[in-house]
Amino acid sequence: MAFELPDLPYAHDALAGKGMSAETLEYHHDLHHNAYVTNGNKAIEGTEWAGKSMEDIITGTYDATSVAQSGIFNNISQLWNHNQFWEMMGPGESKMPGELEKALTESFGSVDAFKEQFSAAGAGQFGSGWCWLVKNADGSLSVTKTENGVNPLCFGQTALLGCDVWEHSYYIDFRNKRPAYLTNFLDNLVNWENVASRM
Repeated sequence: MAFELPDLPYAHDALAGKGMSAETLEYHHDLHHNAYVTNGNKAIEGTEWAGKSMEDIITGTYDATSVAQSGIFNNISQLWNHNQFWEMMGPGESKMPGELEKALTESFGSVDAFKEQFSAAGAGQFGSGWCWLVKNADGSLSVTKTENGVNPLCFGQTALLGCDVWEHSYYIDFRNKRPAYLTNFLDNLVNWENVASRM
């Protein structure tokens, strides 16, 4: 069964008033995300990975000893990353649930301290990649960053929140101001109820 491009959970212009334009979503979802679907399906066709879940393909093809990952890993991992990314944002007002606020405060000292650490991870990721809020196997929370399409599944972690810091995710709206994009993401775009549901 081939993977398909999921519909956005909101209209292309739904985030425009919150700092992410319809043009960005048209390029990012309809072109970039779709390319990972198309290329990922081509890469796994006729291989042992055809018919497997995204999660199984990602964990099965990730090579911790190599800087360069395979075409199968890169495309399927980026497909998975983007599937999560759209769900982690929302057009409505989002209030952070108390359980999540408590967990962030216990782990980082305060919600503001978490946001500072998350933004620093994203701004400090050299080149393309992602920054994440993850739940570790022992239940603790951490902020991490990963290069290119690598994601928390590769390390046995649960992704609670991820932000795409590839230039295509912010250049139309923020040009080269990645820190401003990250601040806007945390302050205006995150669907905190979705984040809490992943705990």
